[in-house]
Amino acid sequence: MDPTLEFETLVSQNIEGLKGDDVFRKRSLDWLRDSHPHRYSYNFRWLGRPIIQYPQDIVATQELIWHIKPDLIIETGIAHGGSLILSASMLALLDYCDAVDANALLDPKSPRRRVLGVDIDIRSHNRAAIESHPMANRIDMIQGSSVSPAVIDRVRAAARGRASVMIILDSNHTHDHVLAELNAYASLVTSNSYCVVFDTVIQDMPAGSFPERPWDVGNNPKTAVQEFLVDNRNFEVDEDIEAKLGITVAPGGYLRRI
Repeated sequence: MDPTLEFETLVSQNIEGLKGDDVFRKRSLDWLRDSHPHRYSYNFRWLGRPIIQYPQDIVATQELIWHIKPDLIIETGIAHGGSLILSASMLALLDYCDAVDANALLDPKSPRRRVLGVDIDIRSHNRAAIESHPMANRIDMIQGSSVSPAVIDRVRAAARGRASVMIILDSNHTHDHVLAELNAYASLVTSNSYCVVFDTVIQDMPAGSFPERPWDVGNNPKTAVQEFLVDNRNFEVDEDIEAKLGITVAPGGYLRRI
């Protein structure tokens, strides 16, 4: 057997084994639940900016970007900007590889691939840090509610003409807000690309785990995804990603457009 194919077959078998290991999955969820009170996701940075994600989901994001090779990544929720920087840095690598393959020169002032971030409140210190970052020339930001008609129109305009679009939803985690985001933006996702809905794990946490937030069990991104998928059969949950990660804040939230 070809060694590359042999390795890929082994990985596929590993993932299938993980899907069927209920004990491992329970232990992984227990670990995630135990890490939550320590604000574990706050501990990590990408190229200097806090990313507020679990390492497993960071790895999954870079794998998806490398596989999809999107022209545009749309992100709702900016916070400190680490996720925008992650996306921008991956797009920079893709553009670099394209230029090398084509024996062409890169134009650093006009990168082809871009990231568009949306947040209702881009705090001044975070905006300053993002705009002064080496990846800033690839990042555009919109301040406003991601579900307001004016913002939706601006995002759709930015996506117009793009050959490959990927979306990451990570803002307000209430059912109604996430469902509204999905209804507004999912149609922009191109075939075989992804809409990643973070923090679906809220549904799997003990009730009352977020006492200072409006979301909880029964009112969160996972319930929104479940309702969205009833009438949107052109998306499916990529169960392989969840299985291979083990620990993820997006169980059932990696949605592939088919």
